[in-house]
Amino acid sequence: MSLLENFRQDQARVARRLLGPLIQESQLVGDVFALGYESASVQIHDRYRKDVGGIPSLCFLIATRIHPDDKEIDYQNEESSVILLRVMDAVALPTEAEALRVRVEVAQKVAGKVGVNWDSAAHMDPATNHLLSYAGVRCRVIGTFFVDQSEMLQRYVLRFGSDISNYYPNKGLKVFKPNERALSTIVNYVDEERVHIGRSRVEIGEVRYASTNRSFQGISNVTVLLSPEDLLGQKTALFGMTRSGKSNTTKIIIQSVFRLRYPARESQEEQTARRIGQLVFDPNGEYANENVQDADAKRNAAAIKNVWQSAPEGTPGAPDDVITYGLTTHPNDPKRRLMLLNFYADANLQVGKSMIDASLADDSTKFIENFRQVIFEEPDLSDRSAKTRYDRQVLIYRALLYKAGFAAPNNLRPNIRGVFNAKLLESMANSKAKDPIGHQSAAKTLNNPDLSWGQLALACQELYDFMQDRDSGYKDFDTWYVTTGASGNQWADEPFNKLITMFKYPNGVRQIGKLTVQHTSQDTQDYADAIYDSLVSGCLVIVDQSSGDPEINQSSAERVMRRIFRGQQERFRKGDMNLPEIVVYVEEAHNLLPAGQDMDLQDIWVRTAKEGAKYHIGLVYATQEVSSIQRNILKNTANWFIGHLNNTDETKELCKYYDFEDFEASIRRAQDRGFLRMKTLSNLFVVPVQVRKFEV
Repeated sequence: MSLLENFRQDQARVARRLLGPLIQESQLVGDVFALGYESASVQIHDRYRKDVGGIPSLCFLIATRIHPDDKEIDYQNEESSVILLRVMDAVALPTEAEALRVRVEVAQKVAGKVGVNWDSAAHMDPATNHLLSYAGVRCRVIGTFFVDQSEMLQRYVLRFGSDISNYYPNKGLKVFKPNERALSTIVNYVDEERVHIGRSRVEIGEVRYASTNRSFQGISNVTVLLSPEDLLGQKTALFGMTRSGKSNTTKIIIQSVFRLRYPARESQEEQTARRIGQLVFDPNGEYANENVQDADAKRNAAAIKNVWQSAPEGTPGAPDDVITYGLTTHPNDPKRRLMLLNFYADANLQVGKSMIDASLADDSTKFIENFRQVIFEEPDLSDRSAKTRYDRQVLIYRALLYKAGFAAPNNLRPNIRGVFNAKLLESMANSKAKDPIGHQSAAKTLNNPDLSWGQLALACQELYDFMQDRDSGYKDFDTWYVTTGASGNQWADEPFNKLITMFKYPNGVRQIGKLTVQHTSQDTQDYADAIYDSLVSGCLVIVDQSSGDPEINQSSAERVMRRIFRGQQERFRKGDMNLPEIVVYVEEAHNLLPAGQDMDLQDIWVRTAKEGAKYHIGLVYATQEVSSIQRNILKNTANWFIGHLNNTDETKELCKYYDFEDFEASIRRAQDRGFLRMKTLSNLFVVPVQVRKFEV
């Protein structure tokens, strides 16, 4: 035998090894009698249905001209491939009308006879029964499995194409239902040239075709694998009604990504540890604490905060790899860090101001809009006038914080030295207003270098009244200040006016006071910075938002996201070759992400969706309605986990993406918990799966 013949024979054997396991003679179910680029019609006999355990709707079938007993397969032959089909519905055979007539006639003969069916041997001869046992099913063409040579791997590999390259209407194809081994190959297929995929894949559940999931169908033991790397830098959606399995699936995803820090023992040389930073916005406290809806759960056992306990045997888990944050303390979480900020601290002035501004974003009242326009940017220290004006603004702002209920740090006292003009205080002391007592008292207070924040707040209120009273004498002072001053500017600049005006409106002060729950008089570090630092180091951070006001939760989440986005962006621009991977999880996403009709492209969540991959930021969002998520986020979503949705508006929206149109009726009908349709970056088609229960 020549070298060329030996080479061709080796090729044929390799092709047989790769394609052969997909085809078993005992799994034969019928023949393709009509084929197109998008669909195929298959003739199936009832006996074959029974032999293979039934053919449920949406199950996988394969069609091929390869014989199961072929020892060698010429992979270059056009017919040496396997077409993957998905069963959609019944289709009429050309003999359907005659078959229907016969069934009706026989059914009429046995009408009214309980226990006697029209297909009984006494009323239908075997030959007729055999002919009527043929039926047709309509299938969707999903794609083609074939063998090809990989230049990267320097060997032959099994490939999958999401279409068919050709078809001949006058050539038949035998159709088989994949057994467990073949089905496992199909649903867990990934392109071998994709690095990292495969070595760290984890079990997420088992194949499930329908709500009526009977064990004899031969698919209940087919494990479906998830590649955690699919989530890195990508958008992932989990949709489904409440208690459909979204949170359970999210926990499995978090756990699979967390375990990347533990390289598999059997592949230490190939797989290195990867510490992925993960951030969970937990609106119901079910990730940071035990899920009280699971009555059989041990205290905190199923909480994702205990995921560090799932380290492989022999590998010590590190509890410090999981950090929890919250607005309030929790009796079962003594190490919880509070998401509090010292609004008085110099380093946090603008940070705290931006948080207040965000909480007032929906208020269009003029004085509120003016207040939000004030920005604290420290001026050039060599410019004495600018420095004095800045110090005055800061002093008034801190007095406003105190009046709104923000506790002042014990080591911070009002510093009025050089802030208030002596001529101004003299004019206040000699106020010509109809009721000058308040002005005079305030002048005395503002001359006292040892005043308290409470006294300053009262004095500010009187100062505003003095500035607004036409008869008080303030206008005369201001005219003097403009004409004698070197700059020619008024004493009160625009930012000062916008700040002190707030003392006139009690409602404005009360609105600012909503943020007191995020204030501490002790710490000086910004919790957003601390969270980002923890993510960079590869920790799992859980933010418990169950006890927070919705507006505060939203503003704090946006702050943290901006810090993450800005931090990753800065590292990217500096050419950081080891940009840390970060995955952000948003439960009840409709509370944080922009609404479906909101087209603000500068929203931080939208920017993360559109640019996050470049900055190695992954986003996983879970909610009940597809339509509640902004379209730009949906369009950039690569991974999908879909549970039960109960109305056509949502399923129609879902049909716009990938091949979920095939599953529309099933998604609306099947209400089984954990029954999801999964499409990930490495899986080229949707796989129906029963997700396993999360366990630490």
